[in-house]
Amino acid sequence: METIRAFFAPPDPQAQFRKCNTLIRSNIRKLDRDIAQVKAAEAKTKNLILAADRRAQRDPSRQKQARKEVRDFARELIRTRKAQARLVTGKAQLNSVQMQVNEAFALRKIEGSIRASVGIMKDVNTLIRLPELAVTMNELSKELMKAGIIEEMVGENLPMDVEGEEEEEFEAEGEVDKVLGEILKDRMEKTGALPSVPLPQQPVQQQPQQEEEEEEDTEAMMDQMRNRLEALRS
Repeated sequence: METIRAFFAPPDPQAQFRKCNTLIRSNIRKLDRDIAQVKAAEAKTKNLILAADRRAQRDPSRQKQARKEVRDFARELIRTRKAQARLVTGKAQLNSVQMQVNEAFALRKIEGSIRASVGIMKDVNTLIRLPELAVTMNELSKELMKAGIIEEMVGENLPMDVEGEEEEEFEAEGEVDKVLGEILKDRMEKTGALPSVPLPQQPVQQQPQQEEEEEEDTEAMMDQMRNRLEALRS
């Protein structure tokens, strides 16, 4: 009988609040671990770029292959940084969800009712698409729906993989050059050695040269005018 009464009784707000916060905190801890792993992968990839560049310098016979590896590692570094940015953004959104959920339950205590939040729905809708959070965010969305904080199940028909939207098979060469310029420039400043992989050229200031050319043109015109005057006088 107690089991049947518990089944039909409304859920305990405090129990809902604790469960939602537990799910949110577990997701935040997971994102912290993922961010730390991505940062470690970024440092490792930088070292691989430097190692491949050193191989290109030491062994001319392997220079072509080493240079290819340098650019491949640079592309991997770009993907790693995008993944890190995505995780950091996700953590910020999750912190926002936590604050809004706390506020919603606090208002429930004061007003005796709870209102669905469009802001939470939007953030959860985004977070549920992150592959790193897909399972637990689905669970959180169900609890938020039970509590009345969101009106309907979110993310049910959304694609779960967003990497394909943000990452292309081949990164733009300009972006690769920029990354290599950043990493190999640091090594060059420390060792004094020139990198084996060409760095993007800095734009050369053309203004002094242009001024010289303009002065030469002016002198040439003045010479022509003097010659014409001499011819007229004679």
